[in-house]
Amino acid sequence: MPTTATVHPTIRGRQYRTAHLAGRSLAYCAALVPVAVFTLVTAPLGRSGAAVARWRTLRTWLLRLPSTAGPGRRPGMVAVLGHAGLSLLVGAVALLPIGVEVLMVLRGVLYGVVDPGPYDNSWGGPSRGGAWLAHFLVGLPLAAAGLAALIAIAAVHQRLTGRLDGERSPLWLLPTVLLMAVAGALLFVAWTHQI
Repeated sequence: MPTTATVHPTIRGRQYRTAHLAGRSLAYCAALVPVAVFTLVTAPLGRSGAAVARWRTLRTWLLRLPSTAGPGRRPGMVAVLGHAGLSLLVGAVALLPIGVEVLMVLRGVLYGVVDPGPYDNSWGGPSRGGAWLAHFLVGLPLAAAGLAALIAIAAVHQRLTGRLDGERSPLWLLPTVLLMAVAGALLFVAWTHQI
């Protein structure tokens, strides 16, 4: 039977790895839209090879995944543009959980700073401390869900990027990307109607 001393380092190590993965996934997802737009502009100008190198670097450097590029593997311009278009869709979907993380900081952690009050009708009000605590506690599970979504989005996109290196993609990959785009658009429209 493991002792308390042997269980805690494993739990702390797993928590650290999960937090590290969440941070890398957040940075990876934040880079998707700019890299996709840059690729869509530069690939038709004969810079497809440099665009593929950027996608590989993003994948290996940020997600710490090994490079699977075969020797001399050079996808064509149409494949690179298709990847950039799909990446733009995935990146747009990733903006939703990134927005949740930003809102958690602004409306959870910094609630008392960004909302000067009065707090009579706020969750946890009428005191500033109660409203701040309530918004922070409500934001924690939303922030965790947003980070989990970013990890999943990064995992799907890295499988998509593997196609540039000649990896076989699973049959579910393209429908999943398209379903993510539709679901993200519906969520965004529903959110804008709520404002």
